Amino acid sequence: MAVTVLRTISTSLQVLNPFHAPNLLSKNKKGFFCKMSTESPSLTHSITLPSKQSEPVQILAAPGVSSSEFWSAIDSSLFKHWLHNLQTENGILANGKMTLNHILIQGVDMFGKRIGFLKFKAEIFDKETGNKVPGIVFARGPAVAMLILLESEGEIYVVLTEQARVPVGRIILELPAGMLDDDKGDIVGTAVREVEEETGIKLNVEDMVDLTAFLDSSTGRTVFPSPGGCDEDISIFLCRKHVDKEVIMHLQGKETGLREHGELIKVRVVPYKNLWRATADCKVLAAVALLEMAKKEGLLPSLAT
Repeated sequence: MAVTVLRTISTSLQVLNPFHAPNLLSKNKKGFFCKMSTESPSLTHSITLPSKQSEPVQILAAPGVSSSEFWSAIDSSLFKHWLHNLQTENGILANGKMTLNHILIQGVDMFGKRIGFLKFKAEIFDKETGNKVPGIVFARGPAVAMLILLESEGEIYVVLTEQARVPVGRIILELPAGMLDDDKGDIVGTAVREVEEETGIKLNVEDMVDLTAFLDSSTGRTVFPSPGGCDEDISIFLCRKHVDKEVIMHLQGKETGLREHGELIKVRVVPYKNLWRATADCKVLAAVALLEMAKKEGLLPSLAT
């Protein structure tokens, strides 16, 4: 998305809240304007959204955020994706009733040379009441998940992964899933790659069905697992295969994952009839709901033999 960019570096003299800094505008000898504030030294950046040309938005770096992290965050696909969502048909800023004033970049986690996670705080106000809308954001971007159904001897099984999830402090059974590595939008390719990395199963792109594509277009045709604090949106795919019972036995307990990335994953295979109560993974529960409703309305293609 095109975003008009105006970059400024602010200098300051004392520590204050960066969201409420008095700014002075001065003109240097070359005729350029720069912002001078009475705060502690901090990086600032101004953008103008295409849909809000008259309402420039100031972006600031919180203490501890380096210059390289700050500019990497602003240039990242995570941040651009979030700005895009604000201006979509159902976006917060779409109807003009709310306004975005400031964004404070609070933390950046790098995955190699790219940003994996981004933490920031957005000051968004309701114009009618003047009240601030909660705006703490943990950005991790789009992801994909795969519901793999294996039919064998009249029974349907589901392939799950078992791995330690430190944020919840538990070992979790969940659908094979992964983050999109970039903004190229290769969702199907990512799903196929993640399944092979996490389970060892090789899938054909043509065998996959996008269950989230059955959602109404107003939803964006993705699932938001935790929209109160995280921007993650998940596309859920279905793949069905006929296999021999030996395949089921071989998969059970198989150790997979990219060990060099800390992925210590075990494959678990459970009967589909028990799936809805076997795990608290919201990806699983969303996939079951989408699958059952799609079956009920006759939306699924026939399974090839």
